[in-house]
Amino acid sequence: MMSLTVLVLFMVTMLMGMPIAFSMGVSAATVIWWNDFPVSVLAQRTINALDSVPLLAVPMFIFAAALFSAAGITDHLFHLIRLLVGRIRGGLGHVTVLTNLIFSGISGAALADIGALGGTQIKMMREQGYRDEFAAGITMAAATIGPIFPPSIPLIIFAAAAEVSAVKLLIAGAIPALLIAALLMVQIAVMARLQNLPRDTIVFSWPILGRTLLVAFPALLAPIILIGGLVSGLFGPTEVAGVCVVYAIFLGTVVYRKLTWRGLVAAGRETVQSTASVLMIVASAALFAWILTIDRIPTQATEYLLALSKNPYVLLLLVNGILLVVGMVMESIAAILILAPIFTPALMAAGVDPIQLGIVVVLNLMIGLLTPPVGMSLYMVSIMARMPLHRVVAGAIPFLIPLLVALMVVTLVPAVSTWLPRVITS
Repeated sequence: MMSLTVLVLFMVTMLMGMPIAFSMGVSAATVIWWNDFPVSVLAQRTINALDSVPLLAVPMFIFAAALFSAAGITDHLFHLIRLLVGRIRGGLGHVTVLTNLIFSGISGAALADIGALGGTQIKMMREQGYRDEFAAGITMAAATIGPIFPPSIPLIIFAAAAEVSAVKLLIAGAIPALLIAALLMVQIAVMARLQNLPRDTIVFSWPILGRTLLVAFPALLAPIILIGGLVSGLFGPTEVAGVCVVYAIFLGTVVYRKLTWRGLVAAGRETVQSTASVLMIVASAALFAWILTIDRIPTQATEYLLALSKNPYVLLLLVNGILLVVGMVMESIAAILILAPIFTPALMAAGVDPIQLGIVVVLNLMIGLLTPPVGMSLYMVSIMARMPLHRVVAGAIPFLIPLLVALMVVTLVPAVSTWLPRVITS
């Protein structure tokens, strides 16, 4: 009964226009008060949720991404990749995918990638004659690589919620992220042929490429150092985030010398605002999930799902369907925190590796960023590109195909996500 009440209150407050974090917190607090639980539960559950070592990585990854953008480091990466692949037809689409793939080794979040790279990418494609819908669509689709490729903020959140190894889960995202990038580039190649997309106008020569590579090399080392440290066991997820911040400051102040005090303060302000939003959601979702737990919803969900089928593939496909719908109407971090404790016991009981499940859950919810009515990438790109929302949605539709294909591969072939962490950590 408590679960039904909290869900109804949550939907009502959401429909009233209340932000999702406040909707979860207010509905959970109301149910706790109404059922005469001690008010101290509010403080205990929220503090316990935030008292997590893996969560320390979240603000530092956000800070590192803001520093890379403030120091102009992303521009060097973008220019290098333009020289390498821009001259082929539809080249700026490929440049967008590869730039996001490299930057995802630093940012760990889709919206951070869009914020750091999206404006430059969309402006460049417009100048060279690409349709606005294509520019918006590939910008959003390529940003889904960030939350899958290590390091990843949503994967860290899932690891904390489902109580699985954050290191193994981060390593597991590497191959699925490369798969997504490859499928997106196939989609771009097909669209380039069908729509006669333009080639990049950048002038190529070997001396220019050599100079650009030399300038961009320190930036290219960032994801290599971070992922290498993670894979080797030298760094944990939190240490990786700290090293990322230090390296970003080093590049911005010593190597490229473009990071000013004003830029550092602006990056810090952006980090505080973004971190406050994330941790508010974490705290509110902890209260929400606690009510579901004491009402035995995870146990009942396990029994119900196993009664439907004990076949892991059937259950994964069922969870995919649920998550694709949830991703349309709920913010991804909130969805992870609420649903991970519910789905994980049932699917583990059916033989699903929790590492594979983490990749499946996060990829589903990242696809949700491209689907209305609550797809945050849609609104962010709509504002950034000054495009009506319906045109942004139209641009996203073709790129849902490679993302859904990648989701099916990750779902039906467990080794795509479990092989690498097994080999590295064995």
